[in-house]
Amino acid sequence: MAQKSVRIAPSILSADFSALGKEIEAVDAAGADWIHVDVMDGHFVPNLTIGPMVVQGLRKHTKKLMDVHLMITPVDPMVPAFAEAGADTISFHPEAGPHVHRTIQLIKHHGKRAGCVLNPATPLSAIEYVLADLDLVLVMSVNPGFGGQAFIESQLAKIAALRKEIDRLGKPIDLEVDGGVNPQTAKRCIAAGADALVAGTAVFKDGPANYAANIKALRG
Repeated sequence: MAQKSVRIAPSILSADFSALGKEIEAVDAAGADWIHVDVMDGHFVPNLTIGPMVVQGLRKHTKKLMDVHLMITPVDPMVPAFAEAGADTISFHPEAGPHVHRTIQLIKHHGKRAGCVLNPATPLSAIEYVLADLDLVLVMSVNPGFGGQAFIESQLAKIAALRKEIDRLGKPIDLEVDGGVNPQTAKRCIAAGADALVAGTAVFKDGPANYAANIKALRG
């Protein structure tokens, strides 16, 4: 299957939280393909961010796909709330619940795209038997919890291995990368096979007047 053109998903974790609605409208107008929402519970990862009510509030500011990454455990009880709030894709970590396949079924039951997230040390084998059921795989190229971290080089091999498996299946599964993505690392991720890139600092730096140029720079 031919690789898709790269999609850019600005992470609102790096946006101005005092004006999130305006920030989303600005990156939407600047050419963002998706809006990436990082949900952290202060338990599964060492940070605390936003809940379903914020997602619901942000939904009216964009028609773009809302790409919600749940860094919470247990994950299953919160899936319905984020689905109802307006998430389009709901991604979770295999470590965040006892039954990965059941969580995928739950997300799809609510009519949403299901994604799995692989931390830097999480092997591909964690999703080997459910890959065909997924709409998206997100490779974390930093340890989740905070923005602004440096890219972990070893994840390029994981991206390449996933690209091979997705192509072998012949299914339209998005291969996304999050962590330390900038114009330099973006090129390497795309070369390895990624077709969606999450970027926070690299998009939101230097204010709204620069968002379009920042997004364009990530496309290579």
